[in-house]
Amino acid sequence: MYQALYRKWRPKTFDDVVGQEHITETLKRQVAADRLSHAYLFTGTRGTGKTTCAKILARAVNCENPRDGSPCNACPACLGIENGSILDVLELDAASNNGVDQVRALRDEAVYTPAAVRKRVYIVDEVHMLSTPAFNALLKILEEPPPHLLFILATTELHKVPATIKSRCQQFSFKRILPMQIAQRLEYVAEQERIPLTREGAALLARLADGGLRDALSLLDQCVGGKAAVDEQAILDTLGLAGNVETAALMEQLAARDTAGALNTLARLYGNGKDVGSVLGELSSLARDLLLRKTAPQGGGALMAGGYDEATLRRLGERLSAPRLLQMLTQLQTAGAGLARSSNRRTDAELCIIRLSDEGLDESFAGLSARIARLEERLAQGVTAAVPESGRNPVRPGRLDGASRVEDAVKKQPAEVVGPHKEGDSPPWEEERPPLPDEPPEEPERVFDEPKPERPKPAEQGGGDSAFWPSFAAGLRGKVPPTVIPYLNNPAKVAGVWKNGKLTLWVDSEFTRSMLNKPAVLEKLAQAAAASFGGQPQVSVITGAPPPAEAAAPKAAEKDPLDDLLSFGGQFDNITIQ
Repeated sequence: MYQALYRKWRPKTFDDVVGQEHITETLKRQVAADRLSHAYLFTGTRGTGKTTCAKILARAVNCENPRDGSPCNACPACLGIENGSILDVLELDAASNNGVDQVRALRDEAVYTPAAVRKRVYIVDEVHMLSTPAFNALLKILEEPPPHLLFILATTELHKVPATIKSRCQQFSFKRILPMQIAQRLEYVAEQERIPLTREGAALLARLADGGLRDALSLLDQCVGGKAAVDEQAILDTLGLAGNVETAALMEQLAARDTAGALNTLARLYGNGKDVGSVLGELSSLARDLLLRKTAPQGGGALMAGGYDEATLRRLGERLSAPRLLQMLTQLQTAGAGLARSSNRRTDAELCIIRLSDEGLDESFAGLSARIARLEERLAQGVTAAVPESGRNPVRPGRLDGASRVEDAVKKQPAEVVGPHKEGDSPPWEEERPPLPDEPPEEPERVFDEPKPERPKPAEQGGGDSAFWPSFAAGLRGKVPPTVIPYLNNPAKVAGVWKNGKLTLWVDSEFTRSMLNKPAVLEKLAQAAAASFGGQPQVSVITGAPPPAEAAAPKAAEKDPLDDLLSFGGQFDNITIQ
């Protein structure tokens, strides 16, 4: 009867476990020194060796002839535990035995001494599936177990295990196995099984396994199928994947914003039996590698998934900016998560491809950031578009006015490199356009030839000028100490008068005078007055109200009509009436 590769090649000793030396060496030393704990908690992702190490440890503690902490796998105890004939070593599935009654029965049975071996061992897989009452029932025996009892708990979700259980166990974290170690193990297994596995095929399976050796062996078992050679193409055809070359070509079409070409490539891959979810997943992996390479060029190499040559990554990285890659990765992750609930996977994948090829269709914040980054790059390179009158496009609703016109102009019209933007030239987003339906017509620009009137200076003669002070005091911000700004701008406290090249500050109280009559403040005020009026003005601070301005000359008295009448009557004073 055929046996699956991952079962047939399950490690028998601690030395055969791949990629977990930090755990196997510790367990070997504990077994050799007979310093075993009563409970162990193995955590980590799937396929990394948790259950395998638990079974090896169960044989090692009961082995009659242990070898450097590992079981001999030849004594009756090892053979009986291996074939399941010794009932003192029991493996339980907490997913199907998660009730409190099963745990109580286990607890009642555990107090009895083993019949055939030295220690009774319970291996509880997926222990996080136990219910709360079951954990409570297990807690007491974990705290004070009999000397012949050993618990080995395994879980992939450590956060679901209560802290009271964790504190009573020695915890070992199994890490993901490196792709290089998985590939070496696959080549060894393929050589022993006479499977024609190429080195490139082993590397591809190692990347697809995502750190789990069991997944890698299962994929290898799936891809054998009597083929002449298990190479990259055979693995891609068997698993329905697009491949690095196809994925890189699709990414280049997206970078060039070739929507039609990208949709045709997706349709061809779909027609060849490729799963659209796998295609989006490979695009996501490539976008992640490009983003890591662009944002962390020094240390990002160790974080990348691999599978693409340096020339391909460099070529794609030059065409895609970090905001664009972030937008693409966000869209791919969202679309990939939604495919599981989609009623039409192909349509959702095509919508994702369309949004990836034109970030203007992405209304999210990441899409807006990508568009702004594209405009900044175009402006930095000095690229403008020659847009004729017939080629102007109205602003698309929901988009930025300037951004829409620049994007449409660059996309639809031939671009001309004119060098950096010169002063006086109108940018492409400020060109003339017809008014929108709800926008009033723009008035023509008026050109005035006469020069702008200069700011009148304060009078140098006469009774002085205080009309300049409010505007002058408002311009002192940043030029004088900030502590005196509230006084200078308060007309009830300070009034400034300019007369004969001298600036006099009339203040309301001695306290205000003490705040302003300081050398540092007077010097700054003199510098500001010199910058505005010229010369070397003097500044003084006086307590009291400023003197009133000189009275204006009286107006000429208006002529009274009564005076004219009296004058007219005076000419008859010397007339005698006879």
